[in-house]
Amino acid sequence: MKTFQSLQEFPALVGQEVAVSDWITITQAQINQFAEATGDHQWIHVDEEKSKAGPFGGPIAHGFLTLALLPKFYETAVTIVESRMGVNYGLNKVRFMAPVPVGSRLRARMTLLQCEAIDDDGMQMTWQVTMEREGAAKPVCVAESIVRRYP
Repeated sequence: MKTFQSLQEFPALVGQEVAVSDWITITQAQINQFAEATGDHQWIHVDEEKSKAGPFGGPIAHGFLTLALLPKFYETAVTIVESRMGVNYGLNKVRFMAPVPVGSRLRARMTLLQCEAIDDDGMQMTWQVTMEREGAAKPVCVAESIVRRYP
């Protein structure tokens, strides 16, 4: 976890890997809850028996479940003491490059791509978030995430 005092520290970090999150373990229960919340009950995610014979040898997480972990990755990677609020402003690019089998441990590497002042003394930051699976050579997801932070 990296701790920063204020938003004014970020412009100097553009182009750098700023933080790495904690590991998160993906469980079948999480996948099932995500399927219930979204209505995506595709067998490769929720049918443990059928998915064993499928292309991934067992159930895998939804790509959007992986993406939905962004707030948790941010929470365990970066603290800004003088920031009362962060808002998800959107995404520029998202790619799911590898499956996430049940039991996988994921973490995110965060590189600051852009940083600009916005209204109300806030800061808009564009991050490249590279989500990696422990023991895998290839990232499972790379996303350009735009966040607005306010003091």
